[in-house]
Amino acid sequence: MLSALEEAGLYIAKWAEQSSGGSLMDCPVRGVLDRISDKWSMLLVMTLAESPKRFNQLRREVPDISQKMLTQTLRDLQRDGLVARRVYDTKPPSVEYRLTPMGESIIVPFGHLIEWASENHPRIDAARVEFDKAA
Repeated sequence: MLSALEEAGLYIAKWAEQSSGGSLMDCPVRGVLDRISDKWSMLLVMTLAESPKRFNQLRREVPDISQKMLTQTLRDLQRDGLVARRVYDTKPPSVEYRLTPMGESIIVPFGHLIEWASENHPRIDAARVEFDKAA
């Protein structure tokens, strides 16, 4: 089993290999990271990880997102193949959103990031306070 430092070294080497000889502007990873690291995508993916949800249910569970931003983020996640949208033939029509298999595959990496953020939040806050004092 690799230590965290050894595993990090492998990722760094892989990143260096992929980015050598090309512009980071053309990096395929960049577009993916732009999508999943925006303000709302991770919250919506993790909310949908629990179970499929209807639009208004998502609005209630992520109360600080506007209707416009919820619609746009769901469309972007759908376009990227992470979320599927299903329309039910009811009066009025109801729409349900669920993660696709690819969307489900990002739960574990998000989980690692959530865990890291939770563990390091106090140190990040302390660093911000120190930085702001010096400024």
